[in-house]
Amino acid sequence: WYSVMENKPSGKEKPITMNVKGISTQQPKIQEARPVLRDHNNVNAFAVPGIKKINIDSNLKADQSFDNFIEGESNKFASTVARSIAKRPGSTAFNPLFVYGGYGVGKTHLAQAIGLEVKASYPEKVVLYQSSEKFIQDFVKAAKSQNKTDFQHYYQMIDVLIIDDIQFLSGKAATQDSFFHIFDYLHQNGKQIILTSDKAPADILDTQERIISRFKWGLSAEIKSPNFETRRKIIVDKLSRDGIELTDDMLDYLASEVKTNGVRELIGVVNAVIAYSTVYKSDFSLDLLKDTINKLATTQKKTINIPYIQEVVCDYFGIQREQLLSKTRKREIALPRQLAMYFAKEYTNATFTKIGEEMGGKDHSTVMYACDTIRDVSKIDKELKKYIKDLKEKIGQ
Repeated sequence: WYSVMENKPSGKEKPITMNVKGISTQQPKIQEARPVLRDHNNVNAFAVPGIKKINIDSNLKADQSFDNFIEGESNKFASTVARSIAKRPGSTAFNPLFVYGGYGVGKTHLAQAIGLEVKASYPEKVVLYQSSEKFIQDFVKAAKSQNKTDFQHYYQMIDVLIIDDIQFLSGKAATQDSFFHIFDYLHQNGKQIILTSDKAPADILDTQERIISRFKWGLSAEIKSPNFETRRKIIVDKLSRDGIELTDDMLDYLASEVKTNGVRELIGVVNAVIAYSTVYKSDFSLDLLKDTINKLATTQKKTINIPYIQEVVCDYFGIQREQLLSKTRKREIALPRQLAMYFAKEYTNATFTKIGEEMGGKDHSTVMYACDTIRDVSKIDKELKKYIKDLKEKIGQ
């Protein structure tokens, strides 16, 4: 059980204290929703004429519930708030709920868990989980067919709207305009909005200020990388679900040695341990576990993405991420930025355009120039060559 105290927006009423408990859910059924009609001549394009209701798939996954969301210091605040929202969607001060954090820390799981519990408690409510990529694709299709109004009406039918990775709307002004109108309609009509991002609202670039302002209307909750205690709880939960038992020494070793950035990577390591323990069964000892982890460390490359590269570069040069993503041309910032672009191209499958977007909205030609510059200058500049060598080691290659 969790107790959540919420201050009423007016400030005149006494705070409400709620006891919240997670519940088991099954895969949600297809939902029926009534189209939003402005007038008799403005019919939603997603609805078939003559039919009052249309079907909407929630896109929720039954295995991403509160029941198997492991709570710890890294996510306790976000988890507690999420559970309270699931009990009273659209009726708390936490609207929108903006959940942010690094890759694989559980943002999507928590957002999905809210949707699942809302469907279990309020079957009549229409819940929709949508990735920002799908949202953008839907908008582009609607714009090409001149059905942007219908696009907005479709999303305005939703009672609980969950948009994952909202930061990818950056630089897409037309999509942002539609999202703005959808957001305002839902918020004004007491509908719940849940957003996830890899960065805090203030750090999202190339996004309309009116949208950033609305991100801050409700509550922003950060989920950090799991600490030792949380990692241990995740490991125990995963192993127990697979019927695997390890000694306390083995569990402690796993939790202390496997220091991943997120839950997803940790589960991957645990799956490998399960495979080894299944093969060796009763002979699976602490020494064998250590050997297993060492083998994994040498055979598996670390998951490298652009945010991780930015983190390593910033730490190496002692600068802030905001400086790295800024437009300043000072050498002490410009060089780390070019190196980050160079490594992003070397170690990820991202395009020049994608790297530019992740590096503060830079043009693809800027990224190409940075990569060429680092590659050419490093052939004659010993200091730059040392930077590259050091950073390669820190990135894990």
